[in-house]
Amino acid sequence: MRGSPVECGATGSATPAHAVAVDDPVRTLFLVLPRPLRFLGVGGLGLIVDLAVFTLLIAHTFDPLVARLGSLGIATLLTWRLNRALTFDHSGRRTADEALRYAAVAAAAQAVSYGVFAILVIGLLAAMPQLAVIIGAAVGALASYLGQAGFAFRPQHTA
Repeated sequence: MRGSPVECGATGSATPAHAVAVDDPVRTLFLVLPRPLRFLGVGGLGLIVDLAVFTLLIAHTFDPLVARLGSLGIATLLTWRLNRALTFDHSGRRTADEALRYAAVAAAAQAVSYGVFAILVIGLLAAMPQLAVIIGAAVGALASYLGQAGFAFRPQHTA
């Protein structure tokens, strides 16, 4: 499958991308890490994108609460693609089905993250909104990992 983390080995059978030799040394290095570390790495990249977009938006007079919605959306798209390619084995579902499952979990985790962010940015951290983004992201990360591993990317069992 093109663009899928499942590739065919020498026998022609589908195997997880983690078990297949990859020509990209960065990806090869990333794939030897335990799954929770890969998830944190992807999340770290997502957080960098989230912070960059958020900072750009608030620099252009967007309200921090509105800016955060935009930055979360962009970061979520990035992390879905990277988690699908690097963190979790192929679930056996169609990409669209997996994307919907990912979106459901991401929406729940991002709601927690956004709620913590909003409480902090309205109160204690009004002068430091980027710190509120980081704290909110940290709180949402655990819920996100458990949901992605247990629901979005959980292997589909065939009867």
